[in-house]
Amino acid sequence: MPFANASGAQVERLQRDELTCWRVRQGGAELLVAQQGAQVLAYGRVDQPPLIWLSEDAAFRRGQSVRGGVPVCWPWFGDLRRNPEAVQAAYASEDAAPAHGLVRGLDWQLEDVEQQDGAVTLHFTLDTRAEPLPHWPQAVQPSLRIRLDERLHLHLENHNLGPRPVTVSQALHTYFAVSDIHRVRVEGLAGARYLDTLRDWRPETQAGALAFEGETDRLYLDVPPRLSLVDEGWGRRVQVESLDSRSAILWNPWIDKGARLSQFADDAWQRMLCIETARVLDDVLVLAPGERHRMGVSLWSEPL
Repeated sequence: MPFANASGAQVERLQRDELTCWRVRQGGAELLVAQQGAQVLAYGRVDQPPLIWLSEDAAFRRGQSVRGGVPVCWPWFGDLRRNPEAVQAAYASEDAAPAHGLVRGLDWQLEDVEQQDGAVTLHFTLDTRAEPLPHWPQAVQPSLRIRLDERLHLHLENHNLGPRPVTVSQALHTYFAVSDIHRVRVEGLAGARYLDTLRDWRPETQAGALAFEGETDRLYLDVPPRLSLVDEGWGRRVQVESLDSRSAILWNPWIDKGARLSQFADDAWQRMLCIETARVLDDVLVLAPGERHRMGVSLWSEPL
């Protein structure tokens, strides 16, 4: 059943196929979050195109990440073998490690729903002590706070409850909705170093704004706190403001790879772009015993 506060915010629990979800309506904006993976599925204002992209072919199945939204990649990003040795060493299995970590297909616990000062905050945690992650015997507890006011704010916190330092890589794997990938560019990356995974991880330096003419898969380093996704087709600028992150991943699968992806229409590459707020490569997170760390991103749009 939905419930509302005096400011008109509404929070409703609902079911999308096999997944328990939470829908939040606040100040002309609507947000949908799955309890599995604490994954934001969709977000936008009712009078504008969506800000967060959710695949038209998305499958809401237990144990698998939904294509689109904001999956949480943790305690490593991407292929474990491409992570620093300290991240690899924390995983105690000789079997191939799953891509993007271990938590996207797990149910997180909704600790509370806070409604205050015109904002709604959902607080999710994953208790890795009560239910240890397979082959990852580390005492680090992740939590995610999702705050909706005039903007959308995501804060991923790590708390090392163990006696030894732990190294993790992580990302908020945000899928942005765009009018047409040919009509967008990302500003703010000029001068940043990046590794191009499509060219044998060759190091490069970004010159000017990034436009898209083919498959893109780049890990950027030394990224400034704010990037801008300029969308000429929808006449807007989406601001991506990070907290305590200096690395980001830019990804679009384009035609050939898009045709091989699950939960992904053959032409969906034209309508999405991933800008992922991250701690990867030489920006990985090292947690001392007892230490807490918070990485975040705030998202909003402005007219051009």
